[in-house]
Amino acid sequence: MENLPELLTTWKDNFIRNGKGAFTSMDLKAWIRLVMIVGTYCLIRPYLVKMAGRHQHKQHELANKASSEEADAAAAIHPNELRTGKKMAIPGVADDSDEEVDERGADWGKKARVRQRKFIRKAMEAQEKKLADEQEAESDKEIEDLLVG
Repeated sequence: MENLPELLTTWKDNFIRNGKGAFTSMDLKAWIRLVMIVGTYCLIRPYLVKMAGRHQHKQHELANKASSEEADAAAAIHPNELRTGKKMAIPGVADDSDEEVDERGADWGKKARVRQRKFIRKAMEAQEKKLADEQEAESDKEIEDLLVG
């Protein structure tokens, strides 16, 4: 650590000497080459930026499209549909394949999926019945309050 100031001074001196030497030792050919490279960069850069912007815009559109599709899939079942008491379709499941067993061969996990669907349907029906009972009890209380009060 005690040699740090000496090291920084050496680096500064080398940078200054090499920076001056790079430009003072250049001949006409090197200057023309440098001007051509810088000029070409200045001319091409706006087109490269536009091209990169279009590419980025396409990527953003694809990402937005994918996220909106996911949001639409998530919002496919509206809460009001759950209150109506009608049978709900479970996404990714055909209605007629509840108790069917495929005779084509071994279908791993089919019985478990059917059992899970039955469980989900029973749970949904129990929840709907519970909500209906609560609403009925609440409306009875409201009527009783109106009659008593």
